[in-house]
Amino acid sequence: MDHSLEKLSGVLEQADYRVRAGSHSENRVWQTGFDILDLNLSGGFRSGELVLVGGPQGLGKTTWVLQVARNVARAGRSVLFFSFEHDMQTLLIRLVGLEAGLIGGAEAPTLNRIRQSFECADGLTGSLHDRLADTGGGAKALEVVREYADRLVMHRSTGSKTTLEAITAAIEKVSDETGQSPLVVVDYLQKVSVPGVQDEGERITRVVEGLKDLALDHDVPILAVVAADKEGIQVGKRLRVNNLRGSSALAYEADTVLLLNDKYDVVARHHLVYNVGNVERFKHWAVLTIEKHRNGKAGIDMEFLKRFEQSRFDTEGRIVAEQLTDERVFVE
Repeated sequence: MDHSLEKLSGVLEQADYRVRAGSHSENRVWQTGFDILDLNLSGGFRSGELVLVGGPQGLGKTTWVLQVARNVARAGRSVLFFSFEHDMQTLLIRLVGLEAGLIGGAEAPTLNRIRQSFECADGLTGSLHDRLADTGGGAKALEVVREYADRLVMHRSTGSKTTLEAITAAIEKVSDETGQSPLVVVDYLQKVSVPGVQDEGERITRVVEGLKDLALDHDVPILAVVAADKEGIQVGKRLRVNNLRGSSALAYEADTVLLLNDKYDVVARHHLVYNVGNVERFKHWAVLTIEKHRNGKAGIDMEFLKRFEQSRFDTEGRIVAEQLTDERVFVE
C-alpha cells in the first residue's frame, strides 16, 4: 500500500476534526519565546517545517537555539537537541547561566563562576546547590533547570556517526517515551554524516532534503543551525542567505530562514558618523532577520540585546529603527 497517496477529501476531514477539537493551532504552533519573532511568524514555528538559523562565528547561534529549546521545554513541550559542537555539561552550564541571569540580573554569577562549581575549582565543598548558594540566583537556577530537564533530551552527536537515520531513530524514541512529538534542534546541519558522499555540496543537499522530509513525515518542527561560507564570515559583512555554506538547497528546501548579524556591522554609516556614541551601543545588539518565510512576510529586521555573559539574549526585542546596509562602511 502506498501511504504517500492521500485524497484531499481526507486531508480536509482531518483538518476539520482538529479545528472542531480545538487542538490544531495549539499542537502545531511552537512559540520560540522571543515575542516579536513569534508575532512576525504568526505564532512561532510550525510542525512539518524546516527552520534554518545562520550567522557569523561568535554571534550566538548555539546560544539562541539553546534558549529557544529551553523556552519550549519550560512551556511543557519536549525537545530533542542534537549537539555536534558541545558536550552535555557545557550546555548544562549555559542553561544554568541563562536561568541565573533571569533570576539574579546583574548580580547573577558569570558562566565562568558556574563552570568553576561544576568542575570543583571554586574552592568550596558540597553539592552544586551548596557551591552556588552564595551567588545571585545560581542555586535557584539549578532548581529551575531540574523542572524541565526531563523534557529537554540531549543527543551527543558526531560528524562520523550521526546520520539522518540516527536522527530519525532518536525522534521516534523521544516521541514514544514522552508521548509527544518534540521540537528537533540540530546544531549544526553541515556536521550531519552522509556515509559514502565526499562532495560537500552533494552531502549538504542530501542532509537538508532529508531533514525536510523528516519534518513532514514526523510532523515536527526542525530548527537547524547552518554555517556560513568564507565570504559570509568576513568582519563587517552582512550575512545573507546566499552565504550559507554548501548548497543552494539550503535556501530552497527551508520553510523559514533566520539570519543573525551584529548590529554594528550592518547599520548604515550615517548612524555612526553623526552619533559616535552609537558605535559602542550597537555592539551590544544582534539583528535577527526573517530572510525567508514561506507562509508569511520576509525581510523583517528585529534586534535583541546580547547577554552573552549569561548565555542568553533578551527575549523582548524590537523592530530595527535604523537603516541597515549589506556591508559596514564605517571604520573606527
